[in-house]
Amino acid sequence: MKHRTLLAIAAACLPLLTQAGTASNSFQVTATVVSACTVSGTTLNFGSSIDPLAAATPLDATSSLSVQCTNTTPYTVALNAGVNAGGASNFGGRAMKSGSNTLAYQLYLDAGRSSVWGDGTGSSTVSGTGTGSAQTLTIYGRLPSLANVVPGSYTDTVTVTVSY
Repeated sequence: MKHRTLLAIAAACLPLLTQAGTASNSFQVTATVVSACTVSGTTLNFGSSIDPLAAATPLDATSSLSVQCTNTTPYTVALNAGVNAGGASNFGGRAMKSGSNTLAYQLYLDAGRSSVWGDGTGSSTVSGTGTGSAQTLTIYGRLPSLANVVPGSYTDTVTVTVSY
């Protein structure tokens, strides 16, 4: 009898032991995406064998910048005057050097070479809005004169700044 009573109690409790319960809650999923830009450029090369007696002036050349900014990010691209100009904002003094010799040049925003590309202090900059893909900007360069230039390999370094 004792054995049957225990079996009856166990059978009565069995549905209570097999019933499953549930509990629920929620949690947040977050991410913070920041604005970002990168820039790279190609060499502006006026030529590697310029004959100053035969070359027509002004002598023009172009190069390009690739600017990539996150989607919808507004940006501005500025150029300094170069390391040989005598000051970062001395755009009228842009020059390439070969030793102590200089060769004046200028960088422009437009193919007509009427707007000097600079840092916004007395010169113009380029503005845009990022798409998430690379955007190509053209730099228009000009050697205004080759008069009395001394033969040599002339160089300058211009810093590009993207503000966003």
